Amino acid sequence: MNYSQEWLFCVACSFLVSVVPISHASVSVIPAPVRMELQNGTFLLTPDTKIIVDAQTTELGGQLKEMLSPATGYSLGVVDASDLSNNAIYLKLDSALKDLGEEGYRLAVTEKNVTLKATGKAGIFYGMQTLRQLLPTEIFKQVPVECIDWRIRCVTIEDMPRFQWRGMHLDVCRHFMPKEFVKKYIDLMAIHKMNIFHWHLTEDQGWRIEIKKYPKLTEVGAWREETVIGRNSGKYDGKRHGGFYTQDDVREIVEYARQRYVTVVPEIEMPGHSLAALAAYPEFSCTGGPFKVRTKWGVEPDVYCAGNDKTIEFLQDILTEVLALFPSEFIHIGGDECPKKRWETCPKCQARIKAEGLKDEHELQSWFIRQMDTFLAERGRRLVGWDEILEGGLAQGAAVMSWRGEAGGIAAAQAGHDVIMASNAYTYFDYCQAADLKEEPLSIGHFLPLEKVYSFNPVPAVLTAEQAKHILGAQGQLWTEYMPSSEHVEYMAYPRACALAEVVWTPLEDKDYKKFQTRLETHTQRLENLGVNFRK
Repeated sequence: MNYSQEWLFCVACSFLVSVVPISHASVSVIPAPVRMELQNGTFLLTPDTKIIVDAQTTELGGQLKEMLSPATGYSLGVVDASDLSNNAIYLKLDSALKDLGEEGYRLAVTEKNVTLKATGKAGIFYGMQTLRQLLPTEIFKQVPVECIDWRIRCVTIEDMPRFQWRGMHLDVCRHFMPKEFVKKYIDLMAIHKMNIFHWHLTEDQGWRIEIKKYPKLTEVGAWREETVIGRNSGKYDGKRHGGFYTQDDVREIVEYARQRYVTVVPEIEMPGHSLAALAAYPEFSCTGGPFKVRTKWGVEPDVYCAGNDKTIEFLQDILTEVLALFPSEFIHIGGDECPKKRWETCPKCQARIKAEGLKDEHELQSWFIRQMDTFLAERGRRLVGWDEILEGGLAQGAAVMSWRGEAGGIAAAQAGHDVIMASNAYTYFDYCQAADLKEEPLSIGHFLPLEKVYSFNPVPAVLTAEQAKHILGAQGQLWTEYMPSSEHVEYMAYPRACALAEVVWTPLEDKDYKKFQTRLETHTQRLENLGVNFRK
């Protein structure tokens, strides 16, 4: 989300009257707020502090109580009152703050009380995250902490995000992750004001979502016989691996995320990365199988048959159930790394190319993607896919997730498509965190240090101002071939996800890596109190 020059000018003028600029690092908030003024004094949170709400903010008041209670041991009262009293935290929606957008907020802390206002409920929620970070880091512990003065520095903050898409991706297919960890992952996103959870649910190595019409997708596709050791060493562990989320699990997680102002965007891979589904239903392949769920990493040549009408029907049946579970505007269909080898010799695929007047297999993939785009658009949803969906032409309403550097994102934005920048050079957190790979756990390789993540600017310099409006934001990727446990996922994600949170929230001109490092020293204490296995 961009700021108007007029608003920024007014903000700057108002501060010149009485405020000397103070470093964001002084209060160690991540991501750094847009505008902050520190004052003398503190507000003391006590057992008698009240959270004052109205009909619109009652649920948020309950959430704030839940955030503050475990460490303080206080059962703060949540009350509906028209007037702000002393020793109170006041939550209120205020249409006068519309310039801050639906996710922006204004937080004022005085010695007497705390006032948090926003145009939208998401803004109140993000202000609560900032308020939590203004307290001692022990507030993030989940058990009562003795002998702590729960003081908040007096401050005025006006804040709003730079981008509307602030995402984190999680692949649960290469290695299945328990439902409770998925919730923790969402909690950590919310603390960092990230709002899109990209849930990668289907792959060659495992199908992870229950589809009622096609039960074999989880009966067969959710389980592989064993897993290759290391980087396709040719040796296997001999252990059956798998798992899936029931539709009730999915509803629970989607609702859990909604309460934290996180939208869950599911990814159902097609036409490639589909061997787990074909192991269950081989009739939707070009050769008819038989197949097994893939036990090693890499790209699989057997993909969905694009020339078979029944394949299209099968996938749209799946999407129908997916749409009933996920209310998100965007539905991710993958579209990446689809070998065309089987299509080249498949009679049905070749007949489709001829019947549709297509030039080649690349245009066949584009035709396939358009079938899904039309299906989703007719149901009020939008298709998003990895940048390979640009090959052969792309339906106008589709959005592109640019992962192979910036080129795909630039081409898409110049063509008028919305873009999420997910460049592997800056946002692939499965990459190693040390130049010497021997110093780190096994990973896919490559070196992506914290500083490089922080340096990322999702808006390529080559774009015009009008084209730049198509950059919705950015997200971090966690591909789990080499992450067999949730602890390993956390190690690869944090603190790099903290750097990315600042990339997508804080104005570009306000970013400063040295100041971020200083604030991160405090912030890692919060992560430790939350039980996060971050890289130290």
